Amino acid sequence: MSLIVQKYGGSSVQDAESIKRVARRIVDTKNAGHQVVVVVSAMGDTTDDLLDLAADISEQPPLREMDILLSSGERMSMALLAMAIHELGEPAQSFTGSQAGMITEPHHGRARIIEVSPTRIKESVDAGHISIVAGFQGMSRESKDITTMGRGGSDTTAVALAAALDAAVCEIYSDVDGVFTADPRVVKSARKLDVVSSEDMLEMAAAGTKVLHLRSVEYARRFGVKLHVRSSFSDTEGTWVIPDEKDKVTLKEGDPLEQPIITGVSHDASEGKLTITGVPDVPGKAAEIFNHIAGAGINIDMIVQDVSVEHQTTNISFTLPGSDGDKAQRILLENKEAIGFQELSFVPQVGKVSLVGGGMRNHPGVSAKFFTALRDAGINIGLISTSEIRVSVITDIELLDKAVAAIHTAFGLDSDEEAKVYAGTGR
Repeated sequence: MSLIVQKYGGSSVQDAESIKRVARRIVDTKNAGHQVVVVVSAMGDTTDDLLDLAADISEQPPLREMDILLSSGERMSMALLAMAIHELGEPAQSFTGSQAGMITEPHHGRARIIEVSPTRIKESVDAGHISIVAGFQGMSRESKDITTMGRGGSDTTAVALAAALDAAVCEIYSDVDGVFTADPRVVKSARKLDVVSSEDMLEMAAAGTKVLHLRSVEYARRFGVKLHVRSSFSDTEGTWVIPDEKDKVTLKEGDPLEQPIITGVSHDASEGKLTITGVPDVPGKAAEIFNHIAGAGINIDMIVQDVSVEHQTTNISFTLPGSDGDKAQRILLENKEAIGFQELSFVPQVGKVSLVGGGMRNHPGVSAKFFTALRDAGINIGLISTSEIRVSVITDIELLDKAVAAIHTAFGLDSDEEAKVYAGTGR
């Protein structure tokens, strides 16, 4: 008897009928001879509704109270799902993140897992129950407070439990059939991938692919957890994300042994771009700027520094979550005199499009084709960032979908069949 961890996103449990459908799938898994642990997200738009409600009450609600508020969405889902399973004649028990042994840092809103002690989950499963765990949340041993892991944290909860329980697989259910070569909402001809390496999935998640949360992929890669990304709306075989030690590339007959293996196109519309002009061109100024940004708890993605003007001043541009733009500007303006820059400018929403695959840096033809596709589509480029397996650019948000489609077609990723989208969020 193998143990399977299943995670269901918000679109999979968005209403009573959806919860009943998910319950039947879970019971079918148990009847097939498996022990089952389930992690659930909040129903549909519950988290957004709670955020809006908090904003109506307070302009700056305490982070501790926000975590208590937001964790209630997943608790609602877990209890309702346990009830639905009981109605099908199977015993089920629901657990909060803290009851499931998810121990985190004390930081509210973006807590990271430091320990998983799923004693109660093991006892429940061994007693023949289906265990339902609230995702996205844990408890700080230091403060004894409830913490949340940030949006998408339910994926990380599921992977962490799979690792701690030595599960055979962690199944991530959403409203699409797996991981595609591009977002099927943008590129209807996107192809579903049967297998993706952990490394490629890590880059795709970092570049904006929403079907898996970045931290969950990092966790799975680190602890060797097999992921199976699939839809809760169909029985279609999904996409397997294989840990690096088992990652293999299958070549077609006649293919050269060394070639770039293009996995897919990812995009992200949630970032903004901040530009600092007139920064003194002296050692340490970039460090000073980004230490202030880091101190405010803001994550940075792409960074570009212009060539200095007569070795006196330079401009630094970087992307960050659009929602953190006001905070970043405020902290920099508070330190303007010490840093010595002249002006700040902020674009609250830009588009990032990324081509992901293996061996790209060693094949200059990939970059040439990438930028040619953008040129032919009439798309201007802002920032550029590359890695061993990724090329990313920033462009105007209005041109993002066009850029994704152009690159997808240029690299021969289009499918003859239209990809299916069952609900609409990718989670």
